[in-house]
Amino acid sequence: MPRLDPIGNGSRGRGMSSSSGSSSAAAHHQQHYRHQTGGSGLVPLAALIKEEARTERHSVASGESRISARDEDAAGVGNSGVGGEVAAETRLERPLLRYGCAAQCKKGEDFFLLRTDCPRPAISVSFPDSPHPTFAVFAVLDGHNGNAAAIYTRDNLLNHVLSAMPRGLSRDEWLHMLPIALVAGFVKTDKEFQSKGQTSGTTATFVIIDGWTITVASVGDSRCILDAQGGAVSLLTVDHRLEENIEERERVTASGGEVGRLSVVGGAEIGPLRCWPGGLCLSRSIGDIDVGEFIVPVPYVKQVKLSNAGGRLIIASDGIWDALSSEAAAKSCRGLPAELAAKQVVKEALRTRGLKDDTTCIVVDIIPPGQTIQPLSPPKKMSKLKSLIFRKKAKDPSQKLTKQHSAVGIVEEIFEEGSAMLSERLGPHSDGRRTSSLFTCAICQLDLEPSEGISVHAGSIFSSSSRPWEGPFLCSDCRDKKDAMEGKRPSGVKVL
Repeated sequence: MPRLDPIGNGSRGRGMSSSSGSSSAAAHHQQHYRHQTGGSGLVPLAALIKEEARTERHSVASGESRISARDEDAAGVGNSGVGGEVAAETRLERPLLRYGCAAQCKKGEDFFLLRTDCPRPAISVSFPDSPHPTFAVFAVLDGHNGNAAAIYTRDNLLNHVLSAMPRGLSRDEWLHMLPIALVAGFVKTDKEFQSKGQTSGTTATFVIIDGWTITVASVGDSRCILDAQGGAVSLLTVDHRLEENIEERERVTASGGEVGRLSVVGGAEIGPLRCWPGGLCLSRSIGDIDVGEFIVPVPYVKQVKLSNAGGRLIIASDGIWDALSSEAAAKSCRGLPAELAAKQVVKEALRTRGLKDDTTCIVVDIIPPGQTIQPLSPPKKMSKLKSLIFRKKAKDPSQKLTKQHSAVGIVEEIFEEGSAMLSERLGPHSDGRRTSSLFTCAICQLDLEPSEGISVHAGSIFSSSSRPWEGPFLCSDCRDKKDAMEGKRPSGVKVL
């Protein structure tokens, strides 16, 4: 991110203001003395010096102090607000990102997205020349029943998320509104793809990294884990598998779906729990029009903020997670740079289970600025005698290092929500801001006539309180989709 120079820019700004202000003041006082001396134009040098000094003191005390305050705001030491947003980012330097991706293909239905140069929308109306840093996007998409849904999601999901974001936000507001925009973007992507009539579907694990803040949205069973400094592994997604998620099973059946195992000749049931019609073992996905709209695209969203110690993300399809636990995947690649780490995770998964499914892994290292990016090599094997000697020597220092890592490797949880109900996910945020006005659909962003907007809360049996007069508002098509996802009308497509 381009940084402002508080010394260079500030001194240049002050120099320009001081010289222009002093020159105009000197000209004014020259005219004043010419009038007093009868227009001769001869002014005593001592008088000019005295007036110049007085003008300089006045300039520093009044107008120039405002310029200095603005320079300091832009450089990171000013007040809160729009200037403070830029200030905070400049003062707290953005981390470096290093990433790698590896994959082994069996069916050709896994896809991924790697973007580190996405421009964040303008955050400054008061300071139009302030820098607009970029954010990064990493995604893994595991298609099924064909690859059309995965390809469409890869190509369109980011644009749909950004189109759902209100304009003119500060950086804090931008991060605050991301969870709602992600929900709207996922649902819009699903709605548009289903309109094409294709029956494929896809999981989606979508990660946005803006500075030290990580926001993850996911449907399906692709997974994102965080390996923070100090060795603590945490899960940033929830698996939407009917076999393992009781809450999702209850939601699907309450919305009109049937959950059961595949029946074979003789009445025996085999395999994981699936949703019928369609036989999908996931409760959330994008696409899958033939399964029923109670299989929803509403993502689980989690937002965390790393400490300045950094950390590592591992984003992968179920080809990895069916073979390795989160801890095993993280442990298998520690000490390796991101590119080699991704290859190592895939290699370990194949060694454990073999190539039974498409297997894709992205590793992203979030590194403090200025840190030497030379990760330690994996420990070499030692003889028993050597290991005892080295272990004895390194016992106390290693314990001390672990305590230091645990102290600095703190992860702050900012937001977490997994409800499948749009009335809860698109409702007014805690600061009262909404994703859309009365005349814009919160999902598809289409303009509405004054009489067309339908509140997302209207008639919701799942909402704790019905507030039909409050936004956000939906168009009739998006309202129909909401009703279908909540089981208020049957799915429009059935497979015979």
